[in-house]
Amino acid sequence: MRSIMILNAKGGSGKSTLSTNLASYYASNGNKVLLVDYDPQHSSLDWLKERPVGRPGISAVDGSAGTVRTPRNIDYVIYDTPAAVRGKELAALIRKSQSIIIPVLPSPIDMRAATPFIREVLNNGKVSRKETRVALVANRCRETTNVYHMLEEYLKKMRKAPFISVLRETQNYNKASERGLGIFELPGYLVNRDLEQWDPIIQWLSSRRSQPIKRK
Repeated sequence: MRSIMILNAKGGSGKSTLSTNLASYYASNGNKVLLVDYDPQHSSLDWLKERPVGRPGISAVDGSAGTVRTPRNIDYVIYDTPAAVRGKELAALIRKSQSIIIPVLPSPIDMRAATPFIREVLNNGKVSRKETRVALVANRCRETTNVYHMLEEYLKKMRKAPFISVLRETQNYNKASERGLGIFELPGYLVNRDLEQWDPIIQWLSSRRSQPIKRK
């Protein structure tokens, strides 16, 4: 079973967008997926309520309600986490995950907020021992703007975590979300560019670089 967590202490960074799109991707590829929503706003659970009948099914759990039990037949667990998570609560979440993706928005406020948070994640014992792997994604970007280039340089400097992709600012994510779909389930002619941007994320999650080191 693969466990993938989307983390950022800053609200509005796109955690639910990444979580729901990953869940829909793996489900559409024939996997049994559990989406665990720890965010009290329940954005991922609300998304799932809109999912059309006939689309590949996704199981869901309200993680904010208490202990989460994962069925044995699940192939992928996707964790959507709340904002403002730090300290012991953050450490407890990290223990659940094999792979962590941290989305960061192109704004000075988000970059300043991300710095101590990313440092805390990378200093976690499980992460430093490479028992949990971390990657960074630039989210909701307009690549022609100066602030995007600031974010790109900022993320490249985080040497202990790879900067794996840039997701653009586009209404395609809203169009998919309001219908309970993922970007992978929209017509290809609409989302070809978006799928290209998702390729490095999927490739990283499929690689050994995203998975825990097995210790003897």
